Amino acid sequence: MPMPTEERVSRLVAGLVEDRGFDLEGVEISAAGGQARVRVIVDSDDAADLDRIAELSTRLSDRLDEADDFGSTRYLLEVTTPGIGRPLTAERHWRRARGRKVRVTLRPETPAPEPGCPPQFEARVGALAGDAVTLIVGGKRAPHPVIVALRDIANAVVEVEFSPPGARELELAGGVAPGRPPAGADAAETAEGTVAASDSIEGTME
Repeated sequence: MPMPTEERVSRLVAGLVEDRGFDLEGVEISAAGGQARVRVIVDSDDAADLDRIAELSTRLSDRLDEADDFGSTRYLLEVTTPGIGRPLTAERHWRRARGRKVRVTLRPETPAPEPGCPPQFEARVGALAGDAVTLIVGGKRAPHPVIVALRDIANAVVEVEFSPPGARELELAGGVAPGRPPAGADAAETAEGTVAASDSIEGTME
């Protein structure tokens, strides 16, 4: 029996994810050794603690069992939050990334936010206002804000950061979004993307 598509699993779990205060950020399905791996990526404005993730994992496993889309194929369910390197593609992503360091790529033909700014640059995410975001450029030595319209950004990815930012740099960004790890804490946050791995639910649909 073929495995269900990621779109199908997304439809199955979306309601349960939203009912528990999360946003569904993606579903990934892979297979190896006769077993399927189902990875459900969720996020929220509040801190996603392990208890909430574990409870959601149980509910989603029950839902997948009821649907019986995997037939006799064993599956491993992982419910996780976005990790380092996640792209920022929606306004909520920018809001939750406030205070974090990102690599930004502007769309072709987009005017530079300030003279001499290259089409790809590093910045710290500041406040989101309407359809534009404040980005703190200049690093620790010369931090200053520029405003960039979201429509002008082709790609933006949160970067790994092992040392704390400068105080002025973080002040201009407005601090880190509530419920998020402090900036520069990636040495301890490397496992953020697999926070629910130890709470994975394995099921067999027969």
